[in-house]
Amino acid sequence: MSDYNSDGTRTDAKLAKDYAAMGNSIDLINAVIAGNAMAGENDNYTAEDKQGVVDRNVEHLEQMKAKTDWGSESMTATTNAINAGKGYTAS
Repeated sequence: MSDYNSDGTRTDAKLAKDYAAMGNSIDLINAVIAGNAMAGENDNYTAEDKQGVVDRNVEHLEQMKAKTDWGSESMTATTNAINAGKGYTAS
């Protein structure tokens, strides 16, 4: 079964899956910035590792947000996470 309609837009199921994936990226960006992810005593993550995770997830959100078939889905949390991620400098 295709994830795309005959007009090239994503199916409702694909839209829901993509929107959920964006939520995961938002949560991860926010958790890394807040120090709640990649910050445990037993985690040997470097600042470079953390920055890379944030940067990759920001890039993912930017690519997904640019799609034109979202309909009425809110992009507020996405925009906020992109802005926060772009302002983040890992230490």
